Amino acid sequence: MATASKTFELDSLIEACQHALTTDTPQEAIRNIVSDMIQDHHQVRQALGQQNVASVEKLYASETLSIVNFVWAPHMTMPAHNHNMWAVVGVYEGREDHIFWRRKKDAGEGKIEAAGAASISSGEVICMNIDAIHSVTNPTNLFTRAIHIYAGDFFEIERSEWETLSLTENLFDPEKNRERFESENRKYQAIKGR
Repeated sequence: MATASKTFELDSLIEACQHALTTDTPQEAIRNIVSDMIQDHHQVRQALGQQNVASVEKLYASETLSIVNFVWAPHMTMPAHNHNMWAVVGVYEGREDHIFWRRKKDAGEGKIEAAGAASISSGEVICMNIDAIHSVTNPTNLFTRAIHIYAGDFFEIERSEWETLSLTENLFDPEKNRERFESENRKYQAIKGR
């Protein structure tokens, strides 16, 4: 017997995640919420929009919870960075390839080295712990869309990013990050206009 698909409702997602934070295993509870939600990716995409623009869309943010809709341009890469809070990521369209990094012992300057990788496609979820450092790539020719949920205020917390060539640590720069997304959109428009 077929079941009716659930309509994506942001208020319901926020409420469910806030409740999950009060449980004994909040990250696991939010992982289950996101996993259920993204199974009907058409509903999520319809509710959040279908524009082809790389963006970081704040859906909700408080001191204990942030819900962000990431749209990655084709072949876009976000260099290594951390969040200083645990996270749950669910892709509802496309694919994210993650490289996980760890701090190199006795290397100085916060240098990092690759420590693992994961790839998640539409309908899949990944969890990251509070100490996670990762880079993200959309390896496809299409836009990738994903819901990222953080256990804190993603937009206010101090965090780090790593220089792509030297892999040295710097303070995360929101303005530099905005420019990164704008640059990806300009590249996409230039290719599309050919």
